[in-house]
Amino acid sequence: MYSGKRRLKYYLLSFQKHDFRASITVFFVALPLCLGVALASGTPVYSGLAAGVIGGVIIPLFSRSELSVSGPAAGLTAICAGAIAELGSLEVFFLAVAISGLLQILLGVFKLGGFTHFIPSSVIKGMLAAIGVILISKQVPLLLGYNKPDFWRNELFNIITFDHAFQNMESLIDQINPLSIGIGLMSLGVLLAWKKYMSGILPLVPASFATVLAGSVAAWLVSIYFPAYQLDQSQLVNIPHDVFAQIQFPDWHALLGNRLVWKTALVIALVATLETLLSVEAIDKLDPYNRITPKNRELVAQGIANFSSGMVGGLPVTAVIVRSSANAEAGGKTSLSAFAHGIWLAAAVVFAIPLLNHIPYCVLAVLLIRTGYNLAKPRMLVSVYRQGNEQFMPFIVTIGAILFTDLLIGVLIGIGYSIYFLIKHTYRAGFVVEEKMEGHIKHITIKLAMNVSFLNKRRLSELLDQLPDYSVVEIKGADSVYIDHDILEIIQSFRAKAKSKHIELHTEGIREVQTIEVH
Repeated sequence: MYSGKRRLKYYLLSFQKHDFRASITVFFVALPLCLGVALASGTPVYSGLAAGVIGGVIIPLFSRSELSVSGPAAGLTAICAGAIAELGSLEVFFLAVAISGLLQILLGVFKLGGFTHFIPSSVIKGMLAAIGVILISKQVPLLLGYNKPDFWRNELFNIITFDHAFQNMESLIDQINPLSIGIGLMSLGVLLAWKKYMSGILPLVPASFATVLAGSVAAWLVSIYFPAYQLDQSQLVNIPHDVFAQIQFPDWHALLGNRLVWKTALVIALVATLETLLSVEAIDKLDPYNRITPKNRELVAQGIANFSSGMVGGLPVTAVIVRSSANAEAGGKTSLSAFAHGIWLAAAVVFAIPLLNHIPYCVLAVLLIRTGYNLAKPRMLVSVYRQGNEQFMPFIVTIGAILFTDLLIGVLIGIGYSIYFLIKHTYRAGFVVEEKMEGHIKHITIKLAMNVSFLNKRRLSELLDQLPDYSVVEIKGADSVYIDHDILEIIQSFRAKAKSKHIELHTEGIREVQTIEVH
């Protein structure tokens, strides 16, 4: 009981000294991103706010991560926008979100949180870069003043071929708004300048909040002094004042009758899990107390949040590195900072809707373009290129496959290409051959690798068949941890051939096996 009191006292003191200030900073980071992610996903803005509140309030109750902060993720916007168009309604999409949460709970319960370790880092980097490219491409029309987020539908292939975009091209040209472009460029300038010059002076005010504030004030001033040039209402955030009456719930009738629901749920669960585990791993490295987040428990917490979000018409939730790193940099010590930021988001929905409705879409587009750029930095491309073809080729193949198909197929193609490289190197690295001459007799030493699989059968068999007559051959397997039974059979069969070719054969660490003749 005493330890419980001490723990409670520690959390209260931490909140007073550190977490309260950190929660304000994280709130300023999260609020514009919740709105922007909802916009890019093609959902009502309350879906992003609902996901932000749930990610902030529910996950800290179940998670053991002290510093990570969860909410709607920019990395899932392309998936959400495509899924909504494919499923045909928001209600069916919210059902897929809820199911994805149940899948994450199952992953955590069955302790499968480590599956991400089996996905090559080059494929994960390629996935993030492709998401960044798609995210940027989808914001360009909004930056120009276009008021329909689905101008580009699905992936980059439609940008190149203008599939679906031709029917919107004329309306895009008609709706290009110089004021929207001007406010967007000004907002970009504020974002970059604030990060460079003001973040150290005013650490409580993050660059994203300053950007939204500056862009909103600029649009408001134009509407007052130059009303003929003001932005159209369709180019501003529009949260209904009776937002709770507008909530859409999942359509459970599609549970068994729509196969696409399960595919969408699987994709959302996979990507949300990847982003969460990568973010948690990164934020654990920033923890000055070296606390390690239990991965499987985190998946259960994320699954509960995603199920809850889908049930109330919210977007998918993940741990987000932008919010989490802002939390750590602002001095957050415990999960109370994440919990409190969720409370502040809920308060904004209840009390600040008139202010939120003054935010231009073009400003949110700037924030998302910056986020997409961070996911697909040219510097990362150069860095992966310098690591060699084994890393660069799966990286490029994954990006191309995602842009021209969809995320799940693209990742699977990237993994398949990585397996090709693995098989290729395993085929070559099964053994090493050393040759020397002693008088007129050739001595050949074949040193088996630590692991020798059936993939090395052909190469070893060809080598043994080509050994010259009257030579001395030594096959060493003492240092091998695993030698496949097929390899042992080949060596066993070679014993008889060696005698007929007058080869003096010595083996070390090679056990004898019984070969089966096939007639």
